[in-house]
Parts: sequence; C-alpha cells; structure tokens
Amino acid sequence: METDSIFSGLKVVDLASFIAGPAATTVLSDFGADVIKVEPPKIGDPYRYFYITPPNPPLAGNYTWQLTNRNKRSLAIDLKNPQSAEILGRLIKWADVFVTNFPPRVRKGLRIDYEDLAPLNPRLIYADLTGYGEKGPEADKPGFDITAYWARSGLMEYTRNAGSPPAIPVPGIGDHATAISLYAGIVTGLYRRERTGKGCCVSTSLIAEGAWATAAWLQAALWGGRFSGLSDRKRPPNPLAGGSYQTADDRWLLLAFVEGDKNWPVFTKAIGRDDLAADGLFSNAKNRSANAEVLVAELDRTFRSQPLDFWKEVLDAARLPYGVVQVPAEIVKDPQLLANDVIVPIADGSAEPRYTVNSPITVREAPKVAPRVAPELGEHSNQILEELGFTLQEVESLRANGAIQGAAAHAAAK
Repeated sequence: METDSIFSGLKVVDLASFIAGPAATTVLSDFGADVIKVEPPKIGDPYRYFYITPPNPPLAGNYTWQLTNRNKRSLAIDLKNPQSAEILGRLIKWADVFVTNFPPRVRKGLRIDYEDLAPLNPRLIYADLTGYGEKGPEADKPGFDITAYWARSGLMEYTRNAGSPPAIPVPGIGDHATAISLYAGIVTGLYRRERTGKGCCVSTSLIAEGAWATAAWLQAALWGGRFSGLSDRKRPPNPLAGGSYQTADDRWLLLAFVEGDKNWPVFTKAIGRDDLAADGLFSNAKNRSANAEVLVAELDRTFRSQPLDFWKEVLDAARLPYGVVQVPAEIVKDPQLLANDVIVPIADGSAEPRYTVNSPITVREAPKVAPRVAPELGEHSNQILEELGFTLQEVESLRANGAIQGAAAHAAAK
C-alpha cells in the first residue's frame, strides 16, 4: 500500500467472485487502497481457474487472475463456519468499503446484507453487484457477462451482420464496463460520506450496464422507433462510415468518413480510383447509399489488391480517418498504448519484465501504484487476522477448525 496515493489508507473488503466486482476493487487498489480479497478455502474464487477454460488462450501463467486481482491480499474464510462470524465482524468494522456480488437470497442467508452489516460500521460504503438487479422475479437469477450484459440488453443482437448468428465476444467486456460503474458508485458513496459522515449502499447490475451501452437504440425503441434490420456489410447505409474492407494479406480496415462528401474526392484520388469519383452513381451521399452494394464491390476489389501496410501509408498520407482491426500481437506492442500507460509493467522483480493492462482512469496529480503480483489463495490470512487483533493461538484455532485457510500460525510467525 502506497502512502502518497489518492486512496492510501482506504480499506476495502472484496467479497465478490469472477470479474465485475473484483475488477472494481482493482481500480481502487491501483490508486493505493488496501484490498482484502475474501475467498472460500480449498478452491478459492472459481475465477482462479478461468484462464484454463476454452476458448481462452492456453498459457501456463494465470493471466486473468493477475489482471483482476493484482495488488490485493487474500484471506481464505469459510463463511458457513460459525467461527467465521467474528472474523467477518472485525473485517466490517475495519473496512471503509465492502463489495459483494452474491445474489440477494445468498446474502440474506449469510447475513451479509447491507441491513446486517451497516449497524457494525455506520461509515461503511456497501457496494453490491447483481446480474439482473435487486428487485423483480429474476433478482436471484445468476447473471453473467454474456447473458445479462450482452444477450439480455440487445447488444448481441445488434453487433452482428445480417445472416450471421450471435457471436461469443471476448470474455469480460461487459464485466469490465460494469466494474467502472461500480467503482464510480463507490467513489460517489465516499464523496457523500465526506459530506455527511455516513456510509451508504451503492449498486449496479450487468443488465443495467448493458442497457446503458445499448441506450441510443433503446431510447429510440422507447419513443416508438422502428428498426430496419441488421447491418449487412455488402449493403451498408454508408459504405464510407463504418464500412469494413479486407486487404490482400487478409487484414481488415474500417473507413470512418464522417464528412463523406468532403472526403470522397480525396479518397478516390488516394486509392487511384478517379473513375469512381466521375461515376454519377456515387456523386453524393444519397447516391452512394442507394448504390451501396455496387460501391462496396468496387472497394472490395480495390482493397483486396494490396496488403494492409500499403493502404495504411496511402490513407495516412491523404489524412483520411480509418481504423485497423488489430490482432493481439500488434495490440500488446502498440506504441500508442505503451506511451499512454494503457499497458504497464508488473512490479514482480523479474529480470524480464512482464506487463498487464492498466485500469482506464488517470489522475495526473496522483500516479497509480505499480501493479503487484496477484495473491495465492489464503496467502495473507494469518497476517490479516493478526492485524484485526486475533492472537497467534486464536489464528491457529481458526485454522484447525476449518474457519480459515493459511499456513500454521506459529510457522508463519517465524
């Protein structure tokens, strides 16, 4: 924990699993908060094993765990063990922030609802995350990124081409977006506490975040808008704005001409297709839209004639807006990402530096802490319990009775 960071001294209990909840506390840890990751003994957070699940890239290193749980300390507790109640009570009195993503029914069963914990610490910011919200018939339904965020919100329906089935996105897209909303809720709660001296309960859900991501078209639906159907790459509304084209080396680029009539003559000259500029079928935006299928076929043939590097040079020289669909090997070496600390080194002391993805918030006057190695299961159990006032004998008794997982207390103290 750093002493000169924004959240130095902020104490956080992360009683959440998988991605969205823990990722929110990762952002807090990036700014110096002391985050205790509470996990069940033996297997821990099931997310520890997510990296070996197809279609994730196979690697020996647990890269997903490192990304989401850097900078944290691990405390392994069996919350169903009666002796764990004392540990949890002391944690809540210690904490400034408590984060959980357990469904309402489970929270009630474990007595970790806001109403259960707030009396123990009236300054506590209680942050909860659900799949489908706190109320309604599906409040206790398990929600995941792919179901509650992508599918239920409509994002999966409208991020595909006509004739193509819904595609499985990169894992965690909705989770990471939701994590930032949960982080914002926590920070808002902390700001309220500064003004009132009192804690509060903040929350969000995957379905709410998905609806927010789809909000432009949901708003249209709310006002009675009619949808014209899925996008067809070969018949786009505007072949120059969002049109995707494949190059000779099987790479893809996207045109992003928001000023189509202004960009059109510059573009046709740059790609050596003055014949297109002279063709009345494409003389203005209305004509290009009406004849989109013909224009896309012509541009497909042109872009297929040269590799990506050729077209990048051509389009850059003409100062035309476009994007390249990058592949992982390029992304991790992208000088723009490195220059802006989007990708940063892990402070693990290795001779050959390893890197991780930074959280997407920057405060110029308050640098983040260097990302540290994510914890092993129960790695800090003894240390944390001693900080909470448990004696070595009490820690050993808790371990022997299965309430916690960690090294033998006396051995750890040596």
